[in-house]
Amino acid sequence: MGSLPIQRSLVSEVRCLIRNDSEAHMTKRKKKGKVTRRLRRRSPEKAWRSVLEGVRKDSSSLSRAYQLTRIASRAGFDWPNIEGVLEKLDEEMRELKEALALQDRKKICEEIGDLFFVLANVSRFLHLHPEEALKKTLDKFVSRFHYIEASLHRKGKSLRQSDLIEMDRLWEESKKKKKMRRR
Repeated sequence: MGSLPIQRSLVSEVRCLIRNDSEAHMTKRKKKGKVTRRLRRRSPEKAWRSVLEGVRKDSSSLSRAYQLTRIASRAGFDWPNIEGVLEKLDEEMRELKEALALQDRKKICEEIGDLFFVLANVSRFLHLHPEEALKKTLDKFVSRFHYIEASLHRKGKSLRQSDLIEMDRLWEESKKKKKMRRR
């Protein structure tokens, strides 16, 4: 994605009305159903606004990543097809493995962040919101884990009295039962 030039469509996305540093300009603004006009002076430094500024910083990081990639895509900063995004995903996974081999916590954190960002972009490319996809997966995880806990409880065992092999077997059993209920 970094090698693609940002197209001139950014200018249309920004929609700033700029004449000169010294010229005043009018901005229309709808407020409670009526249009008011406001005289504004802009210095050259304040005239430029990024198309990404509309994305709220208080959104969840995953949702924010989705929104940022959506806006960048509209501005022409995007891969032509899903293969490019998936190649980027593979690249980020390789970089995470390298960071893990170096045991560099700062680099590992950076690469995990890159993976989340690319996965949000994959979701956007497929017209799926990553928050919704993750929520469904979390619900599925909780359901399967509850199955493990309930199964062990029926046997008079706690999680600590079990082992990974038994819990994994129960996990797979939970998946099979869920599939049979869907039929």
